[in-house]
Amino acid sequence: MVKHEEHRFLIDCGEGTQRQIMKSGVGFKRLNRVLITHGHLDHILGLGGLLSTFSRWGTIAELEIYAGRSALARIHDLIFGVVLRGARPALEIHLMEVAEGQVFCDNDFEVMAFPVHHRGPDSFGYLFGVKPRRPFLPEKAEALNIPPGPWRKELVKGFEVSLPDGRRISPEQVLGPERPGTRLVIVGDTGRTDNLLEVCQGADTLVIEATYTQDDVDMAKDFSHLTARQAAEFALQANVKNLILTHISRRYRERDVKNEARAIFPNTEIARDFDTFKIKRGELLKLGEVTSNITPHS
Repeated sequence: MVKHEEHRFLIDCGEGTQRQIMKSGVGFKRLNRVLITHGHLDHILGLGGLLSTFSRWGTIAELEIYAGRSALARIHDLIFGVVLRGARPALEIHLMEVAEGQVFCDNDFEVMAFPVHHRGPDSFGYLFGVKPRRPFLPEKAEALNIPPGPWRKELVKGFEVSLPDGRRISPEQVLGPERPGTRLVIVGDTGRTDNLLEVCQGADTLVIEATYTQDDVDMAKDFSHLTARQAAEFALQANVKNLILTHISRRYRERDVKNEARAIFPNTEIARDFDTFKIKRGELLKLGEVTSNITPHS
């Protein structure tokens, strides 16, 4: 789950998702957007249980499910053909077809979708970004004798203001150089990375799969997955600040996966159930193991 201010986004919905949400304590309030990376069953089967929970508890009035066209077709069959079977849903369900580009925007925060190469069509990753901004420089405002209040707020928004004494102040006089915003990239399952370099370049945190280790690189290729080494090499190439590996096969010990990746990219974490991370510009702070959220902050 990705949280930013009042917004919450569930990334994929495997079996038992609603049970894990309850166990974690993050709750269902405002959890009305699900972003699906692709239509394989291990990424969508939990939608049935999630909808049943929403219907019983009445926690939300509507649910938006974002996915590529082929994934949406499978999700439609699952929800309306298997779960509901002609019954009227207790909440409004909106199936939102994803294409490359912006899928959500609110003030200085946006979510972008980008194509990912995996088995089958219409696989997508998601970029969560705080837009670049120019910081307000209070020392300059003080030097200009700009009083606290709405004038400073308007200047931060980029508008020229008229002060009570008749002077006109432009944003250029009190704003500093533009600073890039925080960027979190979640790729999901993929068998290639060469097509992801541009979107991942310089990201503060990259979440990507590492299903195999390098000993099974041929198997990874056959099933369109990555090894821990390949994921780490890509993180290094893309100049990301931090790497979180997911989708680890149970055949491996966590430390072996971590060691393979960290030998190439030291700032690597292995995602575990209920881990909590806070993402700042250039930083990844592990807060504990209470909830399974990744929280981008500006």
